[in-house]
Amino acid sequence: MTTVNFHERYSRQIALPLVGEEGQRKLENARVFIVGMGGLGSPVALYLAAAGVGHITIADFDRVDDSNLQRQVIHRHIDVGELKSESAAQSIKEINPAVVVETLNYVLEYEDFLKAAKNTDLLIDCTDNFPTRFELNQVSLETKTPLVSGAAIRWEGQVTSFDPRKPDSPCYQCLYPNRDVEAATCAMEGVIAPLVGVIGTMQALEAINVLLDNGQLHGALWLFDAQFMEWQKMTLPKNSNCPACSSFSQ
Repeated sequence: MTTVNFHERYSRQIALPLVGEEGQRKLENARVFIVGMGGLGSPVALYLAAAGVGHITIADFDRVDDSNLQRQVIHRHIDVGELKSESAAQSIKEINPAVVVETLNYVLEYEDFLKAAKNTDLLIDCTDNFPTRFELNQVSLETKTPLVSGAAIRWEGQVTSFDPRKPDSPCYQCLYPNRDVEAATCAMEGVIAPLVGVIGTMQALEAINVLLDNGQLHGALWLFDAQFMEWQKMTLPKNSNCPACSSFSQ
């Protein structure tokens, strides 16, 4: 594995009282699992790699096409036709060669998610469909692995996190109790390019906070209106009758 000058490379973060050398070492030793290497996964992966998160597993079975390049900044024009996981891994290594990157480029079943979660410190949901989001939520609850969640479409985005290690933390199904809900897609509805960067960067920031034991978003949902440049914070309480998390003892 390629090494970097630790103190020089991360000096601007080490200078922060909430990080310091101890916190930076935590990031270096952390393992994160990012599901989806599209518009949200792109900034999440790039910023976590740049920030020094030491081991990043990325999952995506899709291939890069021209329509992705408007917003999926981890991929380049020359990557069209390549697996997104491999294209993303190359970009991550170019940003920070010291990061260990693992790629999963096939359709993951629940047991695959479960196995990956047992070997990671943090799950990051950068997908675009509810079935996978619900599966990741269930995996998060079963393994007690924190989950950072983001979504973006048209001019609207949202970001939150769930920490099943905390008794008062809600889960994804506290937000969406009905698993039969259907999601609109960017292909159907469109999406303004920088919006996914805003939400994805917020996910990366919360991911670092969680890894430093300073997570801020569990119990809160941030909604962003990109057309009018407005943020709205909503309280997201734990649902005592939630079909998912109420069945897990804390």
